[in-house]
Parts: sequence; C-alpha cells; structure tokens
Amino acid sequence: QVQLVESGGGLVQAGDSLRLSCAASVRTFSSYSMGWFRQAPGKEREFVAAISRSGGSTSYADFAKGRFTISRDNAKNTVFLQMNSLKPEDTAVYYCAARNTILVYTISGEYNHWGQGTQVTVSS
Repeated sequence: QVQLVESGGGLVQAGDSLRLSCAASVRTFSSYSMGWFRQAPGKEREFVAAISRSGGSTSYADFAKGRFTISRDNAKNTVFLQMNSLKPEDTAVYYCAARNTILVYTISGEYNHWGQGTQVTVSS
C-alpha cells in the first residue's frame, strides 16, 4: 500500500517560487518512480515532471524546463517540486504520483498511486 500526501501549495504572485512536497507512506520508497502532474480547471491532467527511483534520471514537460526542478530524498520518503518563475498559467491542482518501476513515465495512466493534490494559484 502506498499513501501520498502533497503539501506546499498556496497563492503566490507571478514570478514567485514555491516548493511542493509529497510525503510517501511506504516501506520501499526508493523502489518507486515518482511524478508530478497538474490539472487546471476545465483541462485534462498533464505531466509536469518525473524522477527515477534513485533520483538519477529526470524528465520534464516543456513548460517546466528551466523553471521547475524535481528531486527526492529517499531517506525521508519525500519527493519535491521546486517551482520558480511561476506564471498564471501554472495555476492548477498539483498531484503526486508513484509507480514501482525503474522507468520514468510521463503519462498519467502509467501511475497507479496518487495523492489528493495541492492547489497552486498564481496571480498576475
């Protein structure tokens, strides 16, 4: 069983930074590839970033490259998403996802564990 809890969301202004955290309640966190997805009102859930079990490989959506950084601390069963230079279009509910795999997936359907989401609102 895997339980994921996101935190760190909030209301910020354009250009600000925010760091999201995802705490995983699982015995073998280091065996899980992790991902961040987001869903804006009226839109489908989209890929943001992903990181391999060891943290050695990462993948980013085009909009996230250069602005967002995904990282993990396996000793603390936590994955992070550092978001810099936030834009109003980044406004969405951000979800943490996990799958026990050596691969790094960018498709939401590939993940089988999800958090409840945390709201990120960026004002102009």
